[in-house]
This record gives sequence, structure tokens and C-alpha cells, in this order.
Amino acid sequence: MFENIIKNVTRFINLNQGEEKFFTDLLTCETFPKKTVLLREGEVCQFEGYIQKGCVRVYYLDDNGFEVTILFAIEDWWTSDIASFQEQKPSKLYIETLEDSEIYMLTPTAKEKLLKEYPKFERVFRMLVQRNLSTLQNRLVNTISKSASDRYLEFVKVYPTIPQRVPQYYIASYLGVSKEFVSTIRKRLASK
Repeated sequence: MFENIIKNVTRFINLNQGEEKFFTDLLTCETFPKKTVLLREGEVCQFEGYIQKGCVRVYYLDDNGFEVTILFAIEDWWTSDIASFQEQKPSKLYIETLEDSEIYMLTPTAKEKLLKEYPKFERVFRMLVQRNLSTLQNRLVNTISKSASDRYLEFVKVYPTIPQRVPQYYIASYLGVSKEFVSTIRKRLASK
């Protein structure tokens, strides 16, 4: 049941059976139907979630009330609002399932208990934050320096399964382009 999340964690640290059990006992496995909002703007994020199955997106509402997607997360990725979770302050983000999803949830209290008992887990969460930061930095650089077509190609490279799993308007929102542009570029690429 916990094989995938253990593989994810043991990329960064070694665990004995007792450490694995302690960690997995702190997790709650929750299933969510498609279109479930896990976090809303103004709420305090109470989870770091490992996606066992499914797809989620993280977004915010701009000044005109339009949804702006900032991140997709699929199997073997973690999702959260790091700032809200860590500082226990209201979120500016929404997190929503785009598919039926199974997510292992770790609460702030459970995480503190884990880190107090086994400080070596600090490395796991540091590496996850670094990966998240790297992903966001690359996205920022791509947004500033690349054409919309090149941004789409980079998106497909980073998220090869997402275009088949989510509606085009979410991809358009992520890229900062119209859904018609996404449709046009997908047709152009398919004809090559």
C-alpha cells in the first residue's frame, strides 16, 4: 500500500522497517473525486500531500477573477501550499483535483512528530522544497524568455501526460495564452 511513497522518500534517505512504519502510521490515505477543492484561498493549508493516484492543479484568482494555474501535480509528486502550511497563515491559492485522486496526507502536527523522532526526514522535505523551487524558477525563466510556442513545448517535455489528462483551458491558463492558441499549436505539432 505504501510502496510508492516509500520509494519516493528513500530516494533521499535510507529507512529501516521501524522508521518506515513510524512514517506511514502518520499518514492518512484519502480519496477525492474529480473537481474536489482541497484548499481554498483564505484557508490555512493543513496538509502536505503525496499523490498516489490522480492529478491536481494549484491556482489562484487574478484581479479579474480568472483562474491562473501555477502548477500541476501528478502521481509521485507532492502538493501543498508550502507557505501556508509552514507558517500556518491563510493561503492565496486553491488546490483542486482534476481526476479522481488518492493522496497520502501529512498534517503539520504529524510532520512535526516525524521530524522530532527522526530528524533525517528533514532532508526529504528540504529536497522536495528545492525541487519545487527549481520547477518554479524554470517556469519563471521560460515565461520571461521563451515564446508561447516554446513554452508549450517545454510544458509537454516537463509534463508529457498532462495534455491528455486535463482540459486545454487549464494548460492555456498555465501558459498564459488562450485555449485557441493551445488548440492551434497542438494541431500544428500533430501534423508534423
